[in-house]
Amino acid sequence: MTPRDDADRSRSRWSDLDRPPLNATALRRGLVRPGGLWREVDVVQRTGSTNSDLVARAAAGRATEGTVLVAEEQHAARGRLDRRWTAPARSGLFCSVLLTPAEVPVARWGWLPLLTGVAVATGLSRAAGVDTALKWPNDLLVTVGGEERKAGGILAERAGDGVVVGIGVNVTLRADELPVPHAGSLALAGAISTDRDPLLRAVLRSLEEWYGRWRAAGGDPGPSGLQEAYAAGCATLGRTVRAELPGGTDLAGEAVAVDGDGRLVLATEDGVRAPVGAGDIVHLRPA
Repeated sequence: MTPRDDADRSRSRWSDLDRPPLNATALRRGLVRPGGLWREVDVVQRTGSTNSDLVARAAAGRATEGTVLVAEEQHAARGRLDRRWTAPARSGLFCSVLLTPAEVPVARWGWLPLLTGVAVATGLSRAAGVDTALKWPNDLLVTVGGEERKAGGILAERAGDGVVVGIGVNVTLRADELPVPHAGSLALAGAISTDRDPLLRAVLRSLEEWYGRWRAAGGDPGPSGLQEAYAAGCATLGRTVRAELPGGTDLAGEAVAVDGDGRLVLATEDGVRAPVGAGDIVHLRPA
């Protein structure tokens, strides 16, 4: 066997039998239905970033609301604050969706990444049997060996008249594959299933349900139940945290609420309640 043959074999979609490929036909059959949100489900083998690809499609008029783009592997995936990360092929859920909530005021679109977090956590809890929590604003946490670890994240970007929301979840990532020691995966957290087909279907069905509720309420997080659901699943609330704000400043306090605009409210030592709309949150002590 030549070196080229060996390299081709290592890239084969069947080279890791613990990580079978997604069944695109079955996903479409299970998700695309008349009157439903999801209109198109595309699965690609490898790309730089599903978010970048779908934003470009939307800008060119080649994607409508309900388009789902899934990748088996991403080599230039982007997280919040333009962070980069990679993962082995077929080791996780890497997808982006296009949403165009025209009937919702743009001022309320900031709830979309938080809504997606609730939907992802709900879907994975049902399908994988793993207790999940949300770190404000949009990280998915699991418990591995008694330690809280990040297993996924969400990135929302404006795309013309809509928003592209990207979801990345580590499913079968092994301990020796973790990009950083405090990362985790559903498998390491003891998931009862790591079959990505039903996991992805559960996540997207949950997202369809929550998005429909929120949109029907005009994007109001109160009547839609979203604000209450996010607070119930948010591991940040009740903790002393440090907010690393844009511009290089920090703010410390107890995270006491998520307000109607989706901002994290900190109670500082001097008695001030300060809303934080953007930045990195560091958990300083357990709840």
